[in-house]
Amino acid sequence: MNIYKDYIQEIEERKGQGLHPKPIDGAELLSEIIAQIKDLNNEYRADSLNFFIYNVVPGTTPAANVKAKFLKEIVLGQSVVAEITPAFALELLSHMKGGSSIEVLLDLALGNDVAIAKEAAKVLKTQVYLYEADTDRLVNALKSGNEIAKEILESYAKAEFFTKLPEIAEEIKVITFIAGEGDISTDLLSPGNQAHSRSDRELHGKCMITPEAQAEIKALQAQHPDKSVMLIAEKGTMGVGSSRMSGVNNVALWTGKQASPYVPFVNFAPIVAGTNGISPIFLTTVDVTGGIGLDLKNWVKKSDENGNVLRNESGDPILEEVYSVATGTVLTINTKKKKLYNGDKELIDISKAFTPQKIEFIKAGGSYAIVFGKKLQTFASKTLGVDIVPVYAPSKEVSVEGQGLTAVEKIFNKNAVGSTPGKVLHAGSDVRVTVNIVGSQDTTGLMTSQELESMAATVISPIVDGAYQSGCHTASVWDNKSKANIPRLMKFMNDFGLITARDPKGVYHAMTDVIHKVLNDITVNEWAIIIGGDSHTRMSKGVAFGADSGTVALALATGEASMPIPESVKVTFKGDMKGYMDFRDVVHATQSQMLKTFGGENVFQGRIIEVHLGTLNADQAFTFTDWTAEMKAKASICISEDYTLIESLEMAKGRIQIMIDKGMDNKNEVLKGLIAIADKRIAEIISGEKPALRPDANAKYYAEVVVDLDVIAEPMIADPDVNNADVSKRYTHDTIRPLSFYGGVKKVDLGFIGSCMVHKGDMKILAQMLKNIDEQEGKVEFKAPLVVAPPTYNIVDELKAEGDWEILQKYSGFEFDDNVPKGAARTSYENMLYLERPGCNLCMGNQEKAAKGDTVMATSTRLFQGRVVEDAEGKKGESLLSSTPVVVLSTILGRTPTIEEYKTAVEGINLTKFAPSHKLLVK
Repeated sequence: MNIYKDYIQEIEERKGQGLHPKPIDGAELLSEIIAQIKDLNNEYRADSLNFFIYNVVPGTTPAANVKAKFLKEIVLGQSVVAEITPAFALELLSHMKGGSSIEVLLDLALGNDVAIAKEAAKVLKTQVYLYEADTDRLVNALKSGNEIAKEILESYAKAEFFTKLPEIAEEIKVITFIAGEGDISTDLLSPGNQAHSRSDRELHGKCMITPEAQAEIKALQAQHPDKSVMLIAEKGTMGVGSSRMSGVNNVALWTGKQASPYVPFVNFAPIVAGTNGISPIFLTTVDVTGGIGLDLKNWVKKSDENGNVLRNESGDPILEEVYSVATGTVLTINTKKKKLYNGDKELIDISKAFTPQKIEFIKAGGSYAIVFGKKLQTFASKTLGVDIVPVYAPSKEVSVEGQGLTAVEKIFNKNAVGSTPGKVLHAGSDVRVTVNIVGSQDTTGLMTSQELESMAATVISPIVDGAYQSGCHTASVWDNKSKANIPRLMKFMNDFGLITARDPKGVYHAMTDVIHKVLNDITVNEWAIIIGGDSHTRMSKGVAFGADSGTVALALATGEASMPIPESVKVTFKGDMKGYMDFRDVVHATQSQMLKTFGGENVFQGRIIEVHLGTLNADQAFTFTDWTAEMKAKASICISEDYTLIESLEMAKGRIQIMIDKGMDNKNEVLKGLIAIADKRIAEIISGEKPALRPDANAKYYAEVVVDLDVIAEPMIADPDVNNADVSKRYTHDTIRPLSFYGGVKKVDLGFIGSCMVHKGDMKILAQMLKNIDEQEGKVEFKAPLVVAPPTYNIVDELKAEGDWEILQKYSGFEFDDNVPKGAARTSYENMLYLERPGCNLCMGNQEKAAKGDTVMATSTRLFQGRVVEDAEGKKGESLLSSTPVVVLSTILGRTPTIEEYKTAVEGINLTKFAPSHKLLVK
């Protein structure tokens, strides 16, 4: 009984952390527990019964398989357990939601015992997580004349698994809790540095916000047991920066409802809100859990008697409170009237949170049940030869006669399934679309694997062109947590059908490349739809959506995603880029000019940015599309010239071939298939059969932004503005300042060149700058540490072939060694160059960090509080975001450079240039 005793020992250790027993997912432990249940005199029998009933992970986990088979024995009378009657065994099976439980229920329902078959059929009629192997059994049984199979299929055709669910409450009482002022990053709800614990839901829940906040939430619940606690971003947007499912899971754990009495720490129905609503990618995650996300609009811009917006000394709009949502305020959500009330006083219309589709998600306990339910109803109706009964809310189909299509509308129309045949759909339409490329990253991958197990999926959908499991978020430090979690993840995903960064068999070299860069390379058709487990899933080919771990799992399992077609904002350019500027400055200036043009309103938020870059290849264009996550856009699309696209596809083919040569392709030859898709697409462009994707000339946009390159006169820096008197203005990515703002005197404690925002050209800029400084000064001397993490191994190999890596080695004091990876994160840095392993490094914040209170100049995208650098007592940490040459020069000087110093340093350097296309990029 060593395994069981080890489990008991672990339970004792967890008690010391204030934790309950960890849910069981292993077959060997549960088999031992079952043996102890069968032994009526066993000293551990009572505890074993409790573990078996209440503490087993459902779905397709090895433990779930063992549990389902034992429950089958009980139903059939082959095993007798006084505490688990056959009826209770069937109830337990009904809460296991798929996998072996469905197999067992089908065995029972299609078996010879009529009484048992009827009871099992009742349970099956409530289930939706059926796959081809399950539905094939029903079809074969129907053909054999089995009446129970017919009865089950008839129930599925009527979608009784949905229609018999209770309706949502007309009134939901909430008690407010201000989680923070200003934009709330998912880092507050699920910190990146606690990524290792995400699959242990109870443990991870302890990191949400602060222990003090958790105590306050519990106190509110004790005072208001009949109400739900609603977490609020006051004067900001809830859930910016990441799609992080663990953030919503934590909110649900503290404020939601238990999904099943027999499944621990899986809660649903969280309620979240923000003055400016919910970040689009985070709202998708809320939908997954059957939650509610409200746009409060409780602060508005103050106007004078003429309707002009009043501004403060900084030029920012002055806000005034329309109604209070201070912590402890009791409010009422009326789901029928779709209004928010304080007592009898109506506060705001919240109909956007209660569309017919969202009401269905709430009723079903989450969006997965709706997706699978629709598929199951369609299957059953087709099998029985009957029309589909209109049970679900019809998908909203918006079609405007005579109006052209934006680029995203074209992609959605091409990939739509289940919509009215021949109908052209515009923005606002609800659609199901096929997904071409899927990416899972390593710190959310364990949760994705759990989601796949919970929805009983065992193999990737055959309609997905390619999928990749990264190792980039755990690249910097190969510590004991990584060693315990990542090999297990890689094996699961490799078995499932993904290309994996690490080979479970140990044949090919571990590839810790940044996931977004890999997805950008394996996206080989600009008409593709990409879903990835990270907010920076923003490709410069196709349209990519950052998603929570559950939506990634759904895309892997079904090859589909569901969402409304978003509105688009068109971005074009005019003028000439100055020779001493870098394209990163154009990216920052786009955000700055947009905010200025629209009086501080972020027209990008929640929409697609259709950027007409035209002449930039996929590597360079990615710098813009990647940043659109910080612009709060839902996604982005890059419009390219034909031959620029061909150049990008050829580059992608070369990098995919390198992956094949390393031995990374799988038995289905996914990577080889991607090269074939790229070849086909290149041939279509060259022949003129199908030129590069273009919007129609008469397409309709929410807004159009024209970026004036002529006015970008100096490097632009995104500043977290940590000391702004208005807390809501801190850490927003919207404060873009010119280099001269800092007067050449702001101290810089550390520089970072890395993350998904840099490409090969940035590494070459770094090498050339160091070489020039050496030639000019006789040596390179750093007055602040410079951490460099190339995004991919391919880039390292290319730099080695071209001689640039040798230059970087010459000036470095540390170079990564894959044979001896770091086992612990750095806690201090010397004033030298660190050549770190390809991957996320400082940007991720879960491993390496700057010293507390540092001012960091970085090429990263992350300036959130505590992400790259934590606060020290008496000094806030700052992560300023800029171009590669600014970062290099800041570490050489130990301070921000003046514009004159900058111009001198970049003279003769081949910066990332951009010139607007002279071609009309419309169809």
